[in-house]
Amino acid sequence: MESKPPFPPFDEESATLKVRLAEDAWNTREPERVSLAYSVDTQWRNRAEFANGREEVVAFLRRKWSRELDYRLIKELWAYKENRIAVRFAYEWHDDAGNWYRSYGNENWQFNEAGLMTHRHASINDLPIKEADRKYHWPLGRRPDDHPSLSDLAF
Repeated sequence: MESKPPFPPFDEESATLKVRLAEDAWNTREPERVSLAYSVDTQWRNRAEFANGREEVVAFLRRKWSRELDYRLIKELWAYKENRIAVRFAYEWHDDAGNWYRSYGNENWQFNEAGLMTHRHASINDLPIKEADRKYHWPLGRRPDDHPSLSDLAF
């Protein structure tokens, strides 16, 4: 059976690690790699869009990252209990016309015993920003460990 540590039940340390591992994966912008954190029958709600199963998740992420260019994400643990984690996040990106956005949101995650996410519910709002107002300037990929967190940035 596939597995993705850390496994539930979560404590603060394991939940924080699970959130950082998810952030790191999403910052690769590699849909197939990201999808491996989810169960084969995962169920998603992302804004008003629904995805069921890894294949639909991969298709969703391909569409997302073809529109959301130079995507950089920070996630932060909000709460945890047993096999569930709540996360808040913000990411910056621009469209093909060069318009910049900061998208803010919350996710609720549920995991199976193998540490794979079975449910993901995301609520997201997009805020147009000026390029000069960007806060995420690290090279594409993993956020550096010394980069400010969402709390440090007062987001």
